[in-house]
Amino acid sequence: MIAQELEVSLHMAFVEARQQRHEFITVEHLLLALLDNPSAAEVLRACSANIEDLRSSLANFIKDNTPQVAGTDEVDTQPTLGFQRVIQRAIMHVQSTGNGKKEVTGANVLVAIFGEKDSHAVYYLHQQGVTRLDVVNFIAHGIKKGEPPEPAKAENPSEAEEGGAGGERSEKASPLEQYTQNLNVAAREGKIDPLIGRNYEVERTIQILCRRRKNNPLLVGEAGVGKTAIAEGLAWRITQNDVPEILAEASVYSLDMGALLAGTKYRGDFEQRLKGVLKSLKDKPNAILFIDEIHTLIGAGAASGGTLDASNLLKPALSSGQLKCIGATTFTEYRGIFEKDAALSRRFQKVDVVEPTVAETVDILKGLKSRFEEHHSVKYATAALQAAAELSAKYINDRHLPDKAIDVIDEAGAAQRILVASKRKKTIGKAEIEEIVAKIARIPPANVSNDDRSKLQTIERDLKSVVFGQDKALEVLASAVKMARSGLGKGDKPIGSFLFSGPTGVGKTEAAKQLAYILGIELIRFDMSEYMERHAVSRLIGAPPGYVGFDQGGLLTEAITKKPHAVLLLDEIEKAHPDIFNVLLQVMDHGTLTDNNGRKADFRNVIIIMTTNAGAETMNKATIGFTNPRQAGDEMADIKRLFTPEFRNRLDAIVNFKPLDEQIILRVVDKFLLQLETQLAEKKVEVTFTDALRKHLAKKGFDPLMGARPMQRLIQDTIRRALADELLFGRLTEGGRLTVDIEVKTDEKGVETPDVLLDIQPLPKKDRSAKSEPAEPEEATAD
Repeated sequence: MIAQELEVSLHMAFVEARQQRHEFITVEHLLLALLDNPSAAEVLRACSANIEDLRSSLANFIKDNTPQVAGTDEVDTQPTLGFQRVIQRAIMHVQSTGNGKKEVTGANVLVAIFGEKDSHAVYYLHQQGVTRLDVVNFIAHGIKKGEPPEPAKAENPSEAEEGGAGGERSEKASPLEQYTQNLNVAAREGKIDPLIGRNYEVERTIQILCRRRKNNPLLVGEAGVGKTAIAEGLAWRITQNDVPEILAEASVYSLDMGALLAGTKYRGDFEQRLKGVLKSLKDKPNAILFIDEIHTLIGAGAASGGTLDASNLLKPALSSGQLKCIGATTFTEYRGIFEKDAALSRRFQKVDVVEPTVAETVDILKGLKSRFEEHHSVKYATAALQAAAELSAKYINDRHLPDKAIDVIDEAGAAQRILVASKRKKTIGKAEIEEIVAKIARIPPANVSNDDRSKLQTIERDLKSVVFGQDKALEVLASAVKMARSGLGKGDKPIGSFLFSGPTGVGKTEAAKQLAYILGIELIRFDMSEYMERHAVSRLIGAPPGYVGFDQGGLLTEAITKKPHAVLLLDEIEKAHPDIFNVLLQVMDHGTLTDNNGRKADFRNVIIIMTTNAGAETMNKATIGFTNPRQAGDEMADIKRLFTPEFRNRLDAIVNFKPLDEQIILRVVDKFLLQLETQLAEKKVEVTFTDALRKHLAKKGFDPLMGARPMQRLIQDTIRRALADELLFGRLTEGGRLTVDIEVKTDEKGVETPDVLLDIQPLPKKDRSAKSEPAEPEEATAD
């Protein structure tokens, strides 16, 4: 029933009385203890009481007027009748309220103390100007002493300012000072960055402001393009006398919606504040009101079920021309919220603020760099500013220029500032900008700089070392990637769009995986056999509005948004529904894909690889007579029949993979055995494979129709299965040296039965506890 904080206060009151050897604990003891109670102290401060003065008065009174018990024995301090009545009164009051509140707090006891009118505790409270009404008003309604509804009666200006729960201040402070910021004053004090460029938008804004009626420009543009900067730039130009004579004496006030709404508990508080601001603006004929995020006005301050909000209060002043107002909002909010209120939108004249070009962004950065140089104590090279604009435009796709370019140079300065002085660079160059862009865009730094020439120079050799027998196809792929990376490709398209065709198991998917690994970027794989139905398109780009999950985005768009620099592998594309081919058309042509929520996924830094088995069946058909066997590329007729001309026309290359021959299959055997050798090395097993085993695997695992996949199954059935029991329960549980051979037995019917021979030798004792490290250099040598 009694709150824990009140129990602590009561305990402290008793402890203090016993330590002072007081015979009785009085109401004054109780009030003195409540000064350290959080809820009671909050109430006293809200009632403008000086707690330290009150503490001093109570302590002196208790010391001089409370009888003490002589002697050294422990004192049995007894509460007075007044003390008991206060506690009982507080408990009864809480119980009688019936609001479900169960605990008695220090604030409730403070109210109950006022029932002891003849006590010195009440006398000292009155001395501090605290009455029972003040305490009850704050506890019940949160109204501090001296707060409106009658602000004019506040005798002490500082008291009125401190007491206003909703930020109400002295009557001497005008509403403009309380709820707006004077941008002219901020510009004179150097708190506003200068506006670079945007001459058309500023001139258009000034032209609208000079109209007789509806002189209210509305700046509409994407987030980060500089809408607020235009309003601030107008204020800066006014201070520099760089405006027409009609605006020479104008002042721009930015409305603080947070301060305007804060603490408005009752109906009419918000309207009263807003009307006060509007009246002050009308009294100043040269005042201009700037409202950032103006769409928040619609519905602001409206009571539940009511229609009167801030926008409706503004409409009469906006249409009559008595108030000049500049608004700023985004295209999305303008269409979704602002434009729906036709009566409000017609009072504004729309000014589109488009994203600046890279060249314009460089000029903006040059104009702002002195501010950042002063703040971070560094210098920015011209090449760094150029790189910040170019790389942010290319790699940072979720924001807009110039905001993202400014963020880049700001973060580059901050990155140097947090370093120790010995490592800090005095001049920020292109390399530092590239590093920051790589962190923001979540891409490897090497892909931003020009130092990835070494990777591109050896990409063809690296691909051929892991994908065998497809030299011509890999040459086409490598040359296409090099051309795109050299800058000769179009900037509004993906890095490359390739269609890998050929029979199964010849390395199409493996080539895509190795390309991602060599370039050091992510691999995003979609199995297109999951998208055979027409409605499966919605899984890639998101469900339309009205369907479950429409606000979650699509699998493809979300994956590219999270990993904007990747290899996108669409495996077995021919199994997908033809509608998906139509979706991919805009991706291959313009490098973007819009989901059903209107968000654009940027594919400009993506390598798109599609694999297909189309034509493989035709390739496998036997030829008649003495005609030449079919070659890679003969499947083009089937590819043309399956894919439309506009789809094929957008591909950078159709890369044909030919069937594997017997010579290539030996290299495939070595690759698979090397993978097994690496796995066994982790189990402390040193393995050697005989030539007879290799030849047997090449002979039995070669299938020109199925490629290299039968080889994996053969190794699994013969070698891995034989080794499993030895590794788990046999002689290789603690490692060892292993030689794997094979013996083929032929029965009387001519049926061959392979028998795997395992020659196992245990490791020396000194090597059993050590990890088998030598296997890694052997693996490198095998390459």
